[in-house]
Amino acid sequence: QVQLVESGGGLVQAGGSLRLSCAASGRTFNIRGMGWFRQAPGKEREFVAAISWSGHLTNYPDSVKGRFTISRDEAKDTLYLRMNSLKPEDTAVYYCAGSLGAVISSRSSSYEYWGQGTQVTVSS
Repeated sequence: QVQLVESGGGLVQAGGSLRLSCAASGRTFNIRGMGWFRQAPGKEREFVAAISWSGHLTNYPDSVKGRFTISRDEAKDTLYLRMNSLKPEDTAVYYCAGSLGAVISSRSSSYEYWGQGTQVTVSS
């Protein structure tokens, strides 16, 4: 089993920045890729970013490309999401996820492990 715990969410003004963290523990040696997803009220869960366990490959949707950066600290077993130029439409609960098979998948069904989520609110 793998446990994922997110932190770093909060309230920020439009144009501001936040960095989310996701601490992984347990049998992390089985993980092949990790990702960030978000879900706003009344909307489906949306792909935000993914990174291979090696850190060499990344994947972003157009909606966040150039503003968000996903990274990993291998020594700390921690995943990060740096979010710049935040917009009100970025407001959502952000989840980190781990996959046993997929490397940089954008599909939530590819991920077996999920954190509890952290709220990000961007005010206009």
